[in-house]
Amino acid sequence: MALNKKIDIFLQKTFAPDARIDEKMLGKDLTFMTNENGEPVTLFIGVRRPDGAITGERYVRKIVRKPGSQQILKSHWDLKGNVTRA
Repeated sequence: MALNKKIDIFLQKTFAPDARIDEKMLGKDLTFMTNENGEPVTLFIGVRRPDGAITGERYVRKIVRKPGSQQILKSHWDLKGNVTRA
């Protein structure tokens, strides 16, 4: 299942490096981790439980960069399966 277009556009932004960020969007709870450049690379989307864990799906981002630079040529999110915690 592909990510919702609005969520995908939101995740193209840059955030704090090496951080875990919790958000709520389109009625779903999101938790994502960023890499050293502040780009989201792991995403948990679903329903947040009282202990803070997410029950839903896990996605991992594949980033292809321009050789010799940090410029992103292309990226996409791969669904890795269901999760019961983040």
